[in-house]
Amino acid sequence: MTNILKSAFISLFPVVALYFAIDSVVHLINHEVSYRYIGRLIIALTIAFFFIKIFIKPVARTDSNLKVYTLPITIGFLVSIISGGIFENDINGSLPSVGLFLGWVLYIKWYSLFDHRKSNEVIKIGNQFPDVNLQDSDKNTVNTSKFIGNPSIFLFYRGNWCPLCMAQIKEIASQYKELEKRNVNTVFISPQPHKHTKSLAKKFDLNFNFLVDQGNEVAKKLNIFAKNGLPMGFQTLGYDSDTVMPTVIITDKKGEIIFADLTNNYRVRPEPETFLKILDTRDI
Repeated sequence: MTNILKSAFISLFPVVALYFAIDSVVHLINHEVSYRYIGRLIIALTIAFFFIKIFIKPVARTDSNLKVYTLPITIGFLVSIISGGIFENDINGSLPSVGLFLGWVLYIKWYSLFDHRKSNEVIKIGNQFPDVNLQDSDKNTVNTSKFIGNPSIFLFYRGNWCPLCMAQIKEIASQYKELEKRNVNTVFISPQPHKHTKSLAKKFDLNFNFLVDQGNEVAKKLNIFAKNGLPMGFQTLGYDSDTVMPTVIITDKKGEIIFADLTNNYRVRPEPETFLKILDTRDI
């Protein structure tokens, strides 16, 4: 139930923010200056800008509390409540600002977070990476034993629809020569449809492994399955409602896990230089 609520929230929240940004502009143009609407505009515009920017110019990571955006949102909230609600004597008129502010808090402290990741007993340093079957973009079976003999980076990503995932993959692709020099198997795994994985592989055209976890079977075995993790409405693009929590696993040439990043915040992800450092400091 929680994930269904999150799925609906992340689809509706940016749209609501954009609506109130436009509504505030229209009101300020057609009526006298109102601090309630100025504060609301600051909040709504900042929220809408964040989501628009993350899709137009994706980044691989952000800070956990999004301080650059939270500051103006807080200022807008105070302007709307104090100057608008109290001085203009219309506290009810500031309720949309309250809703937007609380929505932002929910986005940071609720939607962005994953629960119980530290309790994962499968993905632990020293464990052997499980021998499991995946599929390539042509639906051929690929067993992970194929990667034994060289160190490997397994990156589980949510899908082409996730801008942070795409930015992270782009970062790793930029390290292609360094990874090749170290004879590293780079394996990108997603539960998304094969056609999307094929288009992603074609886009980068590198000697990486772009694989599909059909039905999230591997994600379930690794305890990184995210039921109803897809934003509501994205099913129309051909994605399944269930997805995977962003995860990075590095194994040595024997298939033993030497590094695992199970982030509890989908916006907080390791730098690609971290992977190279791990590979260089371990006898792999």
